[in-house]
Amino acid sequence: MNYIEERPWGMFEVLLDEPDYKVKRITVLPGKRLSLQSHKRRSEHWVITRGDVNVVNNDEGKPYKAGDHIYIPAGNKHRIENTGNDKAVFIEVQIGDYFGEDDIIRYEDDFNRV
Repeated sequence: MNYIEERPWGMFEVLLDEPDYKVKRITVLPGKRLSLQSHKRRSEHWVITRGDVNVVNNDEGKPYKAGDHIYIPAGNKHRIENTGNDKAVFIEVQIGDYFGEDDIIRYEDDFNRV
């Protein structure tokens, strides 16, 4: 069931897609960041597996590195930025009752997708 989607900031691969959770491997290119966003119907757990990143989670920005993990409750505004010189990779586990891309509310976006 794995599939890969390219994005302007990198790519994601869906590793598992179950009725009550979804698991993705997300790769962020150097100097790129995802949109500042939130979700109504899911929370997310992120585990950084490679690289140096900065994560905004409800207006608090903090640096993270491989081995660190972040919990993002449903409704929190969040984004991740690759602050290193190599690709950053993290595993995202989504928990909730709906995982569609149309559950993304974008507040800011470097690629004009707001």
